[in-house]
Amino acid sequence: MPDASDLSVRPLLALDTATDACSVAVGDGERVVSRFAVMPRQHAARLLPLIDEVLQEVGLVPADLGAVAWGHGPGAFTGVRIAAGVVQGIAWSRDLPVVGVSTLAALAQGAFRRHGARRVWSALDARMGEVYWGGYALEDGADVMVAAVPDCVSDPAQVPVSPGLVDAAGVGTGWEAHGQALAGRVGGAALVDGEALPDALDLLPLARHALRAGCWVAARDAAPVYLRDRVTG
Repeated sequence: MPDASDLSVRPLLALDTATDACSVAVGDGERVVSRFAVMPRQHAARLLPLIDEVLQEVGLVPADLGAVAWGHGPGAFTGVRIAAGVVQGIAWSRDLPVVGVSTLAALAQGAFRRHGARRVWSALDARMGEVYWGGYALEDGADVMVAAVPDCVSDPAQVPVSPGLVDAAGVGTGWEAHGQALAGRVGGAALVDGEALPDALDLLPLARHALRAGCWVAARDAAPVYLRDRVTG
């Protein structure tokens, strides 16, 4: 595989199917093309055509890619597995590095892109009365969100908090499902976007940051992150 400095500037494909949203993005250093749509239970049928669409629009083929990034979870079991299979299929034969990105980190990065939020509580509805939860902050001089409270799955009334994330924004479906309990736990939120879903567009900066740091795996090691053993769909 090429060295980290080369990987960070080569074309990068990102995809996410961990929630009801299906999204794909590709960046070639000069422009970014992306697709995002909420399409429950259609990920398996639509993901590959969307990948073809964005690659054709930017004038690339899979052989041109430097790496593949994906939302490795937490999220819906089926959706995460679909993404894992597609990522491995694309990366394996071409010996491409794979970057797994937390879907909660992608939510936080999206809050920065859309709302300018620099501190974020990401929460996805995990069903069974629980949320997938993580706290993120933008470091001074940086353009990517960094975990301040590690991703976990928790009862909304017992999520771990940090005094360093005072007045953070709340994003993700967990806020729509359990907003009162979460707000009580963190002392309120600067703004709440309970309809936010992870978008592959926000995986691109996070993945490039990881590539510059040399953080990637081979295709065979691209593994989902579920945070719990019980299947939730």
